[in-house]
Amino acid sequence: MSVVQRHNTKIAGAGETAMVFAHGFGCDQNMWRFVAPAFADRYRTVLFDHVGAGGSDLSAYDPARYATLDGYADDVVALARALGVRRGVFVGHSVSAMVGILAAKAAPELFDTLVLVCPSPRYVDDAEGGYVGGFTAAQVEELLNFLDSNHMGWSQAMAPTIMGNADRPELGAELTNSFCRTDPDIAKRFARTTFLSDNRADLENVAARCLVIQCAEDVIAPREVGEYVHRNLPGSALVLLDATGHCPNLSAPEATVAAIEAFLRG
Repeated sequence: MSVVQRHNTKIAGAGETAMVFAHGFGCDQNMWRFVAPAFADRYRTVLFDHVGAGGSDLSAYDPARYATLDGYADDVVALARALGVRRGVFVGHSVSAMVGILAAKAAPELFDTLVLVCPSPRYVDDAEGGYVGGFTAAQVEELLNFLDSNHMGWSQAMAPTIMGNADRPELGAELTNSFCRTDPDIAKRFARTTFLSDNRADLENVAARCLVIQCAEDVIAPREVGEYVHRNLPGSALVLLDATGHCPNLSAPEATVAAIEAFLRG
């Protein structure tokens, strides 16, 4: 199976420049359905599923390879090279924002522009280093233990919290269903890879232009995290959306598109 097939890759648009969209934990490429089409008239849009998610080849999942985000970044590099991407745009949501940073540093010729939607280089607070990640180490361990013991219960409890927008329960229901569809063993491993990661040092020496999109209220990546990423990516732009939750690609797609549009034009 080719790398393109392995990631259930879908290509649209006819532009010369590629725009690659990467989804976050517990999701798949469907999370971009309200955003990606807005760029298909000017870009060659590329949607894909990380191995272990959506319609990807689950047999390709290797726990050792995906124990760190580098494994996912290596996949992005391989997929982009297979598609002939050069000087493209990478749009990464949540944990995939850091995956995009790693991929761009490993292969700088692939992406000139990085759009980081609700990024977090570290989810656990580091009091000694003065870093606010949003969770204490005990909270993260409790979250992971809950997932280990009850995947379905964790999904039903956490997804609406992550999504926010309690007045729009259909959004939380969609994310819950997405979490529940994920293979439980893969979800547990990906959660540990995600929530125990520390990629703060990887923000150094990023050559690509970077846009950081932050929601005004986000329990997973609070405002301090977005501001940290912005401060540590020299020359980056920060847009604070008047939106709640961790998934503005679903809850505020028009504002998300507008922020990306403005950055690309600039």
